Amino acid sequence: MYAIVEFKGNQYKAEKDAVLEVSKLDAKDGDVITIDTVLLVSDGDKVSVGSPYVKGAKVTVKVGETFKDKKVLVFKYKSKKDYHRLIGHREQYTRVTVQDVVLA
Repeated sequence: MYAIVEFKGNQYKAEKDAVLEVSKLDAKDGDVITIDTVLLVSDGDKVSVGSPYVKGAKVTVKVGETFKDKKVLVFKYKSKKDYHRLIGHREQYTRVTVQDVVLA
């Protein structure tokens, strides 16, 4: 059984015991969060599609560690103007583990 969920503006495929990397959460390590914005649920032979969300469907996740991604370098340059600038940025993510997918 799997579900497609919308969480913090992104869509993720959630299966039991799957590890997802989502944008940084303001929750502590070990907290349990319930996501009720489920777009699609499939249990092998039956597929339920919501409009926009499946009623009664929920996904429970356990919050894990917060970490930074690899550095992304942004280089700005204008020719013949002696202008160049290098900026670095590291996005923060949180690992969550899917505990349960429930279809009511």
